[in-house]
Amino acid sequence: MNADRPRRPLGGTIQVAGVHDLAEAELLLAEGVDFLALPLRLPDGREDLSEAAARRLFAALEGRVQRVLVTYLTDALALTRFADDLGCDWLQLHGEVSKETVAAVRRARPELGLVVALPIAGEDPAPVLARARSLAPSVDAFLTDTLDAETGRRGATGRTHAWSVDRALVDAKLAPVILAGGLDPANVATAVTTVAPAAVDVHTGVEGPDGRKDPERVRRFVARAREALEAVHRHAGGEP
Repeated sequence: MNADRPRRPLGGTIQVAGVHDLAEAELLLAEGVDFLALPLRLPDGREDLSEAAARRLFAALEGRVQRVLVTYLTDALALTRFADDLGCDWLQLHGEVSKETVAAVRRARPELGLVVALPIAGEDPAPVLARARSLAPSVDAFLTDTLDAETGRRGATGRTHAWSVDRALVDAKLAPVILAGGLDPANVATAVTTVAPAAVDVHTGVEGPDGRKDPERVRRFVARAREALEAVHRHAGGEP
């Protein structure tokens, strides 16, 4: 990590991904969500809203919440142009990006929070730690998510993974860790206690049958995640 660019603080952050419109965003803000993430330009085309709608939503939310662009793009120029066009505060790279691409994005947009997703399959932390070490100098945080070996999906699977891998990454202290992958109101407190992440991310785990965010599920998730994160950070004495 460059000494002249300290990482942005993340301790205790709750991020919700997959926002459909302003009404849903207002629900999430009212419940105390810190970061709102919009997955766009996905390999399977399952975006929750159009890019034009995303641009309007981010503009309406400026200064009220941290706005995260989640994308699978892997070209540095395309990534920076997309971030500029959307007007985001954070850029979350979910594709198979090279360390050169990540470094190029960092150099080009030092003001952006930069997160790289680390999809997890299996129980061996070694490959995850190796990739994290190669990327750590350029990122503000890592997001751990579940890799679906059957479909190749690298996120929004609704499935958990071996939290021991996440804990190994947290213990390595390479960068703050945002825990994702199959979290919901029933398991988030246990997950946070087990992993001790800086933050958590949820997508499908707070949705109802219609695919939209369910107010009661959001309320329970935020309350349980917040309590667990605060306990972990008190024990750790600050930012993990």
